[in-house]
Amino acid sequence: MTLDTEVMSLRQVPLFREVETSRLKLLAFTSERVHFEAGQAFFARGEAADAAYLILEGSAAVSIDGPFGPVRLALLGPNALVGEMGILADQPRSATVTADMATTALRIDRDVFIELLAQFPQISIAVMRELALRLEQTNQRLAERVGNA
Repeated sequence: MTLDTEVMSLRQVPLFREVETSRLKLLAFTSERVHFEAGQAFFARGEAADAAYLILEGSAAVSIDGPFGPVRLALLGPNALVGEMGILADQPRSATVTADMATTALRIDRDVFIELLAQFPQISIAVMRELALRLEQTNQRLAERVGNA
């Protein structure tokens, strides 16, 4: 895939719509397009948070180990960002992310991701909004479980 094609793919992602083309070229150049087969892990809980992944095609399941086996927390599709929480918290991965079907993603190295957030406040705000939304959804699910107990 050419650099210009990668830039066009990135331009489709709401997170990157306002980013200058030259910056998107740099992001495309410094990132790696990776492919996962169904069932293949992007990363596992407890691993070092060395990269974030932007899902371009396909979908990925976010899960944790529960007392009776894996518990699916979310199913994410194109334009979803995964792996950013560990980078931002400077902590190991808090969940396992596995391709739900054949999936293509852009692997963004930790240092590149941090630099991107530092240079583009609008991207930082979009990431914070997404994290706040996830927290709210988690709170709602927890409240439902407590209410059903």
